[in-house]
Amino acid sequence: MRALGRGVEVTPLGFGAAGIGNLYTPLDDEQAYDAVRAAWQRGIRYFDTAPHYGLGLSERRLGTALRAYDRSRYTVSTKVGRRLDPADGTGDDLANGFAVPATHRRVWDFSADGIRRTLEASLQRLGLDRVDIVYLHDPDDHAEQAFREGYPALEKLRAEGVVGAIGAGMNQTGMLTRFVRDTDIDVVLCAGRYTLLDQSAATELLPAAAERGVSVVLGGVFNSGLLADPTPRSTYDYGRAPRELLDRALRMKEVAERHGTTLRAAALAFACAHPAVTAVLTGPRSAAEVHDSADQFAAPVPDACWQELRDTGLLPREENPS
Repeated sequence: MRALGRGVEVTPLGFGAAGIGNLYTPLDDEQAYDAVRAAWQRGIRYFDTAPHYGLGLSERRLGTALRAYDRSRYTVSTKVGRRLDPADGTGDDLANGFAVPATHRRVWDFSADGIRRTLEASLQRLGLDRVDIVYLHDPDDHAEQAFREGYPALEKLRAEGVVGAIGAGMNQTGMLTRFVRDTDIDVVLCAGRYTLLDQSAATELLPAAAERGVSVVLGGVFNSGLLADPTPRSTYDYGRAPRELLDRALRMKEVAERHGTTLRAAALAFACAHPAVTAVLTGPRSAAEVHDSADQFAAPVPDACWQELRDTGLLPREENPS
């Protein structure tokens, strides 16, 4: 376990629960529960979810699966900023990436009242009386309200002991860097911006977090699929991967395999090697994917692999995870 914030602990490999919220394609409840059980079996004790993931389905499934375990032995994070309001249930949510019925609609709400209402609803879906970490979720277009109302509301919840740590989770680095520098958050969750293909978080965010003592959790370390299995159908940042990035990922895969490892192992090792990073999240949809993530996380990546990636220009020379 690693320390995060004020007394919260996480495992360095965490379980990102978007997948069990029917991201892209459906899976049944038992498949989701099997994935969580496999994570527990492999020593994973940090589980991250959000109302956004499957319109609450991820939270419901995660909460049900975790009831089999001692609450004091695991850490749960969820997110606020998207309130779920009931809808007529017609149609699906595939436009937002989730294969679920449109039972609710998302309403952006970073107000103090919205934060508390959203968190209370999450606790109900999870079946928990508390969560350990709460993130402001994707406040990109709502910066003023997030800083003026949302952040102070989280700070108050932390002071009251309702949550253990507070932060923000986004797919960009600029606003996260502002949170690190201008607030007293404990953690940022940065998705897709410190990977083998994108090191933009290394410019300002990661140095600022290290300087301020703010923990960093990395999501999207496979860039939503391309670094897990680069094929012409792979996704990058939740869309079809550009040809240039696909070719680069394929070349990286060849280098990794030439040195007796895998692209997935290299992607995980690269992400977690930065000294500012406390944990990385993967998003498995099955027990098999959990076991693969755990195996790849533990697999060694030879120094010669990193050297060739740098020598061939596939990885900047200043990025040296070894």
